[in-house]
Amino acid sequence: MKQDIPLQNVFSKPMKWFLAVFAILAVSGCIKVGPDYVKPEISLSTAWQSTLKDGFSAEVPEPQTMSAWWTLFGDCKLSNLIERAVAGNLDLKKAKARVREARAKRGMAKSYLFPTLDTTAKATRSRSSDNAGNGKTGRLYATVFDSEWELDVFGGVSRSLEAATADLQASREDLRDVLVSLLAEVALNYVEVRTYQARIVVAEANLEAQEESFNLTFWRNQAGLDDELAVQQARYNLEETRSQIPALKAELEASMNRIAVLLGEQPGKVHEELNKKEPIPVAPRAIAVGVPASVIRQRPDIRKAERELAAQTARIGVAKADLYPKFKLSGSIGLESLSKNSLFSTDSRTYSFGPGISWRIFDAGAIRQNIEVQSALQEQYLIAYESAVLCAVEEVENALVAFEEEQNRRKSLSEATAAAEQAVELAQKKYQSGLTSFNDVLDAQHSLLSFQDSLRQSEGKITSNLVRLYKVLGGGWTLLAPEEKN
Repeated sequence: MKQDIPLQNVFSKPMKWFLAVFAILAVSGCIKVGPDYVKPEISLSTAWQSTLKDGFSAEVPEPQTMSAWWTLFGDCKLSNLIERAVAGNLDLKKAKARVREARAKRGMAKSYLFPTLDTTAKATRSRSSDNAGNGKTGRLYATVFDSEWELDVFGGVSRSLEAATADLQASREDLRDVLVSLLAEVALNYVEVRTYQARIVVAEANLEAQEESFNLTFWRNQAGLDDELAVQQARYNLEETRSQIPALKAELEASMNRIAVLLGEQPGKVHEELNKKEPIPVAPRAIAVGVPASVIRQRPDIRKAERELAAQTARIGVAKADLYPKFKLSGSIGLESLSKNSLFSTDSRTYSFGPGISWRIFDAGAIRQNIEVQSALQEQYLIAYESAVLCAVEEVENALVAFEEEQNRRKSLSEATAAAEQAVELAQKKYQSGLTSFNDVLDAQHSLLSFQDSLRQSEGKITSNLVRLYKVLGGGWTLLAPEEKN
């Protein structure tokens, strides 16, 4: 009677041979077909076209400044809103989910470098036909371990892993780019809120002054000192100013609602905390913007485009690998017995090993056309990367000019406003003395409202332009936690 032996000894020799072959092939190298990626070099000027003045410098911005540029405005409310946006914004959460997706896809691509191992176990009962067999009933007990390994001889799997790794890196840069845009959008809408509030204050102050002018013309008309024309002129001037306030309030509401959505909250949730009027955040005096080369290193959208180019370069190798044969090593180890009592005996063991090869001989040029497709896509990604660099430089140049010229505009508006205030005062005195018509008062009040409103808009635009400058410089993405950056 044969003696059963431990299961680990049943497959000792074939298993050792099988694993030895795997180990030898695992450490053997492979040939990676397709181009190796080389980061493209783009020649850029060492300085900006715009002359840096009014506090700008070509020094590389401090990392602390770029990571939290909004703190330069010294506005606690703005800082609080940005913190809440980072925690609750839905677009940012979606970008984080895309990173997890890309990380999982890279894990799948890496798994193809290793063999697969499947196991099955079954117990069957069968009976043969009386007419075609002996009509007997039999049982079969079996358990099998199957393994297969495609050897990455020509690097197709390795190139797939390269592409998946670059895709993961690109998704991380996309997350950072979403964050950069989010921070800027929160700040821009916050500046809009404060700007609309300031404009409403201006309109209401002018409305009060124009009401006094209307009352003055009305009583002068009642006293026979002025005609009905002055009364009606004062009335339409008053109502024109009054008509501007509802539009400003509507825009104010829209900006508040937009902030709530950016924070991942229902529109209307931030109204109570923003209704209190606060001054427009003031831009800092000294601003370091670096040089064009530093912008390329900082902006996540450029780095994303570069990583997408790297991924597509690797996919050319994946396509070229299909031109060559595929080598596989497969094996099977199992136990079969007609009796469950002898299933684990030495005589029940079965195994098979052997290499395999498959090679597509004819496909009407499909593989080579796919290589051409991937090469054309690589060219498109290269152009997209070059375009991203040029657009980034363009955006910074435009932001620098916009910030500087808006400061010049504010200076002129400030002087014009001061002159208009004096003109209103003089016109009112002359009108009350009967030395001039109400037309002069009307023109002066209309001009004062226009200049004051434009001045508030300009003050808000200066701050908004600085926010846009930090956005195009790529500031803010380092706010992400370390596990989100790696």
